[in-house]
Amino acid sequence: MAIDSVLSSPLGPPACGKDAKALQFIEEMTRNADSVQEKVLAEILSRNAETEYLRQFQLGGATDRDNFKSKIPVVIYEDLQPMIQRTSAGERKLIPTIHEELDRRQLLYSLLMPVMNLYVPGLDKGKGLYFLFVKAETKTPGGLLARPVLTSYYKSDHFKTRPYDPYMVYTSPNEAILSADSFQSMYTQMLCGLLQRQEVLRVGAVFASGLLRAIRFLQVNWKQLVDDIEQGILNPRVTDPSIRECMSKILKPRPELAEFISKECSGENWEGIITRIWPNTKYLDVIVTGAMAQYIPTLDYYSGGLPKVCTMYASSECYFGLNLKPMCKPSEVSYTIMPNMAYFEFLPHDPSAPPLSPDSPPRLVDLADVEVGREYELVITTYAGLCRYRVGDILRVIGFHNSAPQFKFIRRKNVLLSIDSDKTDEAELQKAIENASLLLREFNTSIVEYTSYADTKSIPGHYVIYWELLVKDPANSPSHDVLNQCCLAMEESLNSVYRQGRVADNSIGPLEIKVVKNGSFEELMDYAISRGASINQYKVPRCVNFTPIMELLDSRVVSAHFSPAGPHWTPERRN
Repeated sequence: MAIDSVLSSPLGPPACGKDAKALQFIEEMTRNADSVQEKVLAEILSRNAETEYLRQFQLGGATDRDNFKSKIPVVIYEDLQPMIQRTSAGERKLIPTIHEELDRRQLLYSLLMPVMNLYVPGLDKGKGLYFLFVKAETKTPGGLLARPVLTSYYKSDHFKTRPYDPYMVYTSPNEAILSADSFQSMYTQMLCGLLQRQEVLRVGAVFASGLLRAIRFLQVNWKQLVDDIEQGILNPRVTDPSIRECMSKILKPRPELAEFISKECSGENWEGIITRIWPNTKYLDVIVTGAMAQYIPTLDYYSGGLPKVCTMYASSECYFGLNLKPMCKPSEVSYTIMPNMAYFEFLPHDPSAPPLSPDSPPRLVDLADVEVGREYELVITTYAGLCRYRVGDILRVIGFHNSAPQFKFIRRKNVLLSIDSDKTDEAELQKAIENASLLLREFNTSIVEYTSYADTKSIPGHYVIYWELLVKDPANSPSHDVLNQCCLAMEESLNSVYRQGRVADNSIGPLEIKVVKNGSFEELMDYAISRGASINQYKVPRCVNFTPIMELLDSRVVSAHFSPAGPHWTPERRN
């Protein structure tokens, strides 16, 4: 296809012939969103017709929307858990996938840079400093491999043997990205980024929290990194043979670079450190929507206000779509759903509406029929076998690109706290509070009220829990150490993703309990009522992020406590 044929595309002129094909594909998919969706559903139902799950609904080979919607129920993870647990064990949510999904995800990845090139020219003239990591993987009792979705991608041939593309050159070698040791991986990736500082045109990580963790790593380890650069010898703490062999070809004594890095990192002022060390950086490539928006001020501080680019919308269950205006402000980010990725339905979301009764199933809306301004919960049917599965993401329609809707991510349903990839809901937090409160019983002490927030001012961020206690016998009140143990008891109660972030990934800091004066939550209610809340309907918020409320609570703190150790976490045993 000639480049000229795409020049009139609403997306703009492509940077090269390869980009032209990608942009044309986006146009074709989005112009025919409804017919593509119809075809996708037929393919999914045909391929999975003989699965145990679909057979129970007696579709009789039908692949049309009417039969599908009338016979297949809308489900959440807990509905599928009994079937999943036949081949798995442990508490982590496991989502089925197939090898073909890697092809589909790779297709979406291949569309990102052609769009980016429309807005930022010359990205083929340098490299990307991306901090990418693999996580622990296991085998289920049924013999199936279980690992995070990005780990699957990085370990696949799609990534490891990817063809050379001048727009997709990274400073980090595969050996560093694929190291299971988080310190060795981060150290090597940071070292390579420093060695190639003048070539770096973009800096990124999957989440904003991951990039800030890398900056914190540099703050802590810059002296050792400088020594390596000055002497041309890799730190002995990096023991991975493949990394050492790889770095022996890269690392040479560079005393001038070492002196420069030392000068930049030895001072107390780290404002703009990203552009000071990597002066040619054009943007940050990180997710800053949803819970990650809390990191925007800190990213601005370290980067001098560089543009923050959110390129795609994806989850463990499915990759959904991409941002066609990637250089927009974080508050304006929207994602265009690519109709070839899965079959998408949308459950209208209205928090003020009464809950649906079990006898009246929800009425779902098709991709092409959503309305601008309305909010929906995303429901997906995937090639890997998920059928009418509620993802839990709340999205708002802000417009259309051709006939494909563009959504703003509003929030993850029911999630109270999130620092990195962890997601803690109200029920889980309540259970953790209850378990920790058991340690207070022998002191005749109980928790009167509590709330929480995700503190991201420190790196890594951590959960903060405010407690108001009723101490019935002041002579026998719980000690500082006991309250520290309460922090650990809460962490032991949280899910394995949180505990892995604490112990293995170091992406979450120790949980903190702040004990506030008696009457503090009464003052909180008074404040809410003064701002218009109804005294009859007021409930203590289980998570707060409004600065005046946090300032009020912090002004009433009488003691602060942290987990004295990491919670229990080990990868589930391999067979």
